[in-house]
Amino acid sequence: MGANLKEVRLRIASVKSTTQITKAMKMVSAAKLRRATDRIVQIRPYADQLNTVLQNIASNLGGEINLSFAQQRPVQKVLVVVITSDKGLCGGFNSNSIKATKVLLNEKYADLAAKGKVDIMTVGKKGYDAFKSHKLKINNDFGNLFGHLSFEKVSKAAEYIMYAFEQKEYDVVEVVYGKFKNAATQVPTVEQFLPIQAAAADAVVSKSKVDYIFEPEQEVILKDLVPKILKTQFFRYLLDSNASEHGARMTAMDKATENANELLKSLNIMYNRARQAAITTELTEIVSGAAALSQK
Repeated sequence: MGANLKEVRLRIASVKSTTQITKAMKMVSAAKLRRATDRIVQIRPYADQLNTVLQNIASNLGGEINLSFAQQRPVQKVLVVVITSDKGLCGGFNSNSIKATKVLLNEKYADLAAKGKVDIMTVGKKGYDAFKSHKLKINNDFGNLFGHLSFEKVSKAAEYIMYAFEQKEYDVVEVVYGKFKNAATQVPTVEQFLPIQAAAADAVVSKSKVDYIFEPEQEVILKDLVPKILKTQFFRYLLDSNASEHGARMTAMDKATENANELLKSLNIMYNRARQAAITTELTEIVSGAAALSQK
């Protein structure tokens, strides 16, 4: 019985220690989430409006200007950018993005993947760990962008992708990331980064064709403006994923703390019962011994 009590005491101490860790991680994630949420909330309306402008421009070119980033080519080579976190303990955030990537490879690009015509670019250690043993070519040159997340660092990754697309190394670039809705909800999302997609026909009809006045020449403005918009879009993907990671980790650590507290209650009840049983056994032995002595 004594050994059983000692074992329960050790388990209680272990669970208490785990609870302290999960509480601390939840508080850290909550603080980081506030900062990450502020950043994505500030940039999302701006990035969405820029994307709308970009789609309208692509719709209205009408062959007048050859915009390289809007060129629709036969799909012979694809780049899939997978954005995950560097660290774990964030619920299903990473696994959902990895699963969405595998669905994309196995369904939309199954034939090209089988021919080795799909490359994967990973941002975040967890994505690289998931695909490093994959038969497809893995590019991890920009895997550490979350170390010090800044527009300057992200711009270099976006420039690399845009240059590869312009040089016709890839005909389509897809991005898989976790879109942030709130602390408890992150939506694994697949978006086509390149080529630029024209606005949907119904959107053009409903809003009427937007006719922009360009000063100076249209070609000069677009050559400078479009890359900046694309860099902003790519930066938004990473800010979304960053906020999603901290939200998922905070939620996971909160749930882990709740589970640890429930387990602690059960262990305390178990300990009290074992302790009471040990006391009862000891009293029974004492009474039995006293009774045996009184009979002599």
